[in-house]
Amino acid sequence: MRNAWDLHAGEWISWARAPGHDSYWRFHREAFLSLVPPPERLTLDIGCGEGRLTRDLSRLGHRVLGIDASPAMVTAAASVPGAAGRVAAGDAAALPVADAAADCAVAFMSLQDIDHMEQAVAEAARVLVPGGRLVIAVTHPANTAGKFAPGPDEAARPFVIDGSWFECRALAGTCERDGYTMTFHSQHRPLQAYTDALADAGFLIERIREVGDPSPADKWHRIPLFLHVRALRS
Repeated sequence: MRNAWDLHAGEWISWARAPGHDSYWRFHREAFLSLVPPPERLTLDIGCGEGRLTRDLSRLGHRVLGIDASPAMVTAAASVPGAAGRVAAGDAAALPVADAAADCAVAFMSLQDIDHMEQAVAEAARVLVPGGRLVIAVTHPANTAGKFAPGPDEAARPFVIDGSWFECRALAGTCERDGYTMTFHSQHRPLQAYTDALADAGFLIERIREVGDPSPADKWHRIPLFLHVRALRS
């Protein structure tokens, strides 16, 4: 998945930087940031992409180090005029950060795109101080397990899971919206895959939030789009 995201980095940079274009700007960002603890010594942005969350965290007073495996993403994140925070190339499963160097780590919409998710979560535990927090957002497993069937009422279309909820599988799809095109590569994983990875790495889950579209007219108002989790490094 790493190579695929680097291949489509240009598409993602345009997609992510179009204000108001996707859920990040409309509701996703604020729901996620409400779980992030106040700034302390260092906050890691794991899988920072083109850097929009790194920039938002910096504006909130965090001393941020953004890390991404895609050279194109790192270059884009580092080249925004006036952007605060540092950016470095690195593998989420082998973070270029010393043990217990950070008080907080965030992985916003990146773990479902990482080949070795369990190792990435273990690495987050390694670089956090005891009592530090990891805050993650992933595509909700309900979202990736099924799809909406056709129906006359857009907001009431039935949602169908016609495969296995429990089977991990690669996903790829191209979306077009408002003149932008993006090919997404990720993996469906059941909820237990994420909670087991957190528990095995020594995290205690503090909060779980399921985030849907706030508009009652949207079909994703009834089904969660995203899963947000805050966990304590024990």
